Amino acid sequence: MSLLNETIAAGWAALQDPSIALPTAGALLAAILLYPALFRSSANGKGVHKLGGLSILTPWPFFYQRYDFLTSGFARTRQKLFSFKVFHHTVFALKGEAARKAFYDSKGLDLEEGYGLLMGSAPILQNIGVYLEPTQDISLFNKYILSLLNKERLTEALPTLFDDIQARMEGWGKEGRMDPFTNVYDLVFQTTIRMATCSELATDMEALSKLKEQYVVLEKNATPIALLLPWLPSIAKRKKLIATKNLYNTMLPYVEKCKGATTPSSDAIDFLLSKGLTTDQVLEFVLNMIFLGLINTGCGVCWTLLFLSFHKEWKHKVFAEVQAIIVKHTTTSGDPLHKRLATVPLSAWEEEMPTLDLVLRETLRMTLSPTALRRNYNDNLEIMGTRIPIGDFVAYSLADSHMNPDIYTNPTQFDPTRFDPGREEDKKETYAYLGWGGGRHPCLGMKFAKLETKIIVALFLAGYEYSVVNEKGEVPEHLPSVDFNDIHQPRPTAGQPCYLKLKRIVD
Repeated sequence: MSLLNETIAAGWAALQDPSIALPTAGALLAAILLYPALFRSSANGKGVHKLGGLSILTPWPFFYQRYDFLTSGFARTRQKLFSFKVFHHTVFALKGEAARKAFYDSKGLDLEEGYGLLMGSAPILQNIGVYLEPTQDISLFNKYILSLLNKERLTEALPTLFDDIQARMEGWGKEGRMDPFTNVYDLVFQTTIRMATCSELATDMEALSKLKEQYVVLEKNATPIALLLPWLPSIAKRKKLIATKNLYNTMLPYVEKCKGATTPSSDAIDFLLSKGLTTDQVLEFVLNMIFLGLINTGCGVCWTLLFLSFHKEWKHKVFAEVQAIIVKHTTTSGDPLHKRLATVPLSAWEEEMPTLDLVLRETLRMTLSPTALRRNYNDNLEIMGTRIPIGDFVAYSLADSHMNPDIYTNPTQFDPTRFDPGREEDKKETYAYLGWGGGRHPCLGMKFAKLETKIIVALFLAGYEYSVVNEKGEVPEHLPSVDFNDIHQPRPTAGQPCYLKLKRIVD
């Protein structure tokens, strides 16, 4: 598709949003009339191809169809690096092993700044008038994350996590049909809240429902206009502000209650307060920890269950693995399934499920292909011979590695054996697998994300018979495709609904 066609298509989609229809209509008409003069790619003296056009319209598909925009940009320029303007900002799009290594290894590439402007679905308290003291060093934030998700805390939390998941699953009934990207996703939301906040909130279903709704509102209203023109009044901007206020006001009483308790608990909020953080600093930390915990893990669990349903041999192998740890590590056969699984030690979940590890690794490779974003604060950053000025952005699509046939044989096929010793396709290039980040930006929540995925899958496989069905209740010929253009989460492509038909077999 040509750049003009992409802009028209994305602009037409934007026109459906009443908050941006008028400015978009005028700008889109101008783009069509001025296309011959404006929409041309060019190369500077160093060979960096620049996408021409208006700095608000050329990047428009980047916010609605990001995967397609980057793919077509590389196809048109036939280069591994090209740039485009987003208003006064410059974004460099990268591909290839050398670019990937520089992206993940270079100092001065700021993750928070990158996603803040070009994604915009995280809650920002400053937008609602909550001004915090100068931000503490990012290494301290990372330290708190690691402390909250360390071995001791995860071991202590295991029984409660199983109780939380069981309570949610009981709401599904003994038999029926459900949407995994809603109901299974809720399990991940529940466990994330448990580890990131406090017991009182984790058991308040009304408050949890309200919190989830507000995160959904933030995501849906992270529109190009709201991101590119933050000063422009719009419905999307107003909805984001209201959602952020609701998140703040919903969470605030729980922080205040923890702050006033005579005996602190071991919950996350109490831990953060004990480190000297103010109420607002705790709220900022917790709201962002929840956001980060939901971005990929929720959908990752859903896709794992879907792939296992369609690949019976792997489902049988993982089921056998679950049964093996039950037999080895539990003795109270009369207890409910979730109580028995809760007695399995953390070490077994981490070390004695190699088959599920392979399945999860392959699931993330096939479904997790977002665009990683960074902002440069390194005066000497050079990528493939091109100097990246301070303040400019760099973008790298994980599909460049995860769906690359030169790295992964038949990349669209589900094949966990590609990671087996002796084959190890992910070792063909530097950072060829990025399911858990890489280089200077590893996923700090990896251990917990793996754990919550494993305990949900174990409860599901051991407790239910299930199959994937379509809206007619029939088993489809194939699974829905992943919408790589969804900039927030790897959900199924629109128009390809799928459900899980399930029956409880073990209580």
